[in-house]
Amino acid sequence: MVTRRNFLRIGGSLIALSVAGNSVKAAEDFEGNPDRLGMLSDMTRCIGCRRCEAACNKANKLSPPKTSFEDTSVFEEKRKPYVADVQSYTAVNRYEVNGKTVYRKVQCMHCDEPACASACPVGALKKSPEGPVTWNDKVCIGCRYCIIACPFYVPAFEYSSAFDPKIQKCFMCYQNRITKGIIPACAEACPVEAITFGKRSDLIKQAWLRIWDNPDKYIDHIYGEHEAGGTGWLYISGVPFSQLDFQMDIGTTSYPKYTKDFLSMVNLTLVSWPALLGGFYLASRRSHTAHDEKPDEEVDEQ
Repeated sequence: MVTRRNFLRIGGSLIALSVAGNSVKAAEDFEGNPDRLGMLSDMTRCIGCRRCEAACNKANKLSPPKTSFEDTSVFEEKRKPYVADVQSYTAVNRYEVNGKTVYRKVQCMHCDEPACASACPVGALKKSPEGPVTWNDKVCIGCRYCIIACPFYVPAFEYSSAFDPKIQKCFMCYQNRITKGIIPACAEACPVEAITFGKRSDLIKQAWLRIWDNPDKYIDHIYGEHEAGGTGWLYISGVPFSQLDFQMDIGTTSYPKYTKDFLSMVNLTLVSWPALLGGFYLASRRSHTAHDEKPDEEVDEQ
């Protein structure tokens, strides 16, 4: 039975939807914390050991993979985080470029002005003051606008879970480590310092110093410094980024302006009715479950 309290709770989610435009406007006006944190991935140093994957899996208490993290057969195909319900927030891929073996770590880019956050109608995804893009599972309605909006095709959806699906992506260990003064697990685990954690502005300076000091070793570009308006995850490389499956047509304009125009055209009814009906179903299901679990004498009295 849908009680008055359950009905009001469901109605509250619809009210949140009605103010989505305000969250989009806020995202558009985002200027960022000058001391925000980020990560620098130096692909000339990465050895493909996958210890970052193992550390991420452990730190975030994800389900173990089907094969061990020492298994190099995974490099036979290009992987994305969270594919076919394999829980992972990051993946390392191997490339052979001009006789060189290069490894690239893939994960959320933590955009300075994230398209996923501006597209979310309920504010489940947010750019934290510290830098990481976070997700609130208690607010998310599973609309998957974030998946469509992301220019890097990062967020994935947990389709295997019917009633408690989650958005799968890297959160830069925000809640479990950064807020406690601990660096992200992948950076801590890297044995060759291919991953560096710190203030984004400092990482950019550090990256350019490496490039200028070793012009024959590095491509004269930091991927993520300006792409999509700037990202929290930065890369430097010894081979062209285009040969490592980096998207080179992203541009330097932040994406919220595009997603806000799209979201403003979406009829609220298309989102609110599925949310309302789904809420009715879940509330009814909980009510029946509670009824079935009551002692027989208590049920008979009703």
